Amino acid sequence: QVQLVESGGGLVQTGGSLRRSCAASGIFFSTATMAWYRQAPGKQRELVAAITSDYSIHYADSVKGRFTISRENAKNLVFLQMNTLKPEDTAVYYCNSRRSYDNRDFWGRGTKVTVSS
Repeated sequence: QVQLVESGGGLVQTGGSLRRSCAASGIFFSTATMAWYRQAPGKQRELVAAITSDYSIHYADSVKGRFTISRENAKNLVFLQMNTLKPEDTAVYYCNSRRSYDNRDFWGRGTKVTVSS
């Protein structure tokens, strides 16, 4: 059974930082593409950042230069360092894992990040 357990959300002021982490179990972590998505109220879920098994990284234009995704395969962890946060970053953030052999997606429960102005 695949489980993605997120931590590190919460309330922060504009310009502040948060570090999100996601612990994965039940998957071959080192071969999976890991990602963070977010969904703001009234909007569709969108990709924030992704990191592949060979450490290729993609960021949404809205977070480039402010967010950093990383992974630690030895501990089945993926991180999202969020700096210079803006009110428009307020959303529920979800950890995602895409299994390599069938591209099946797995999701964490999501944790809210609120950036106050």
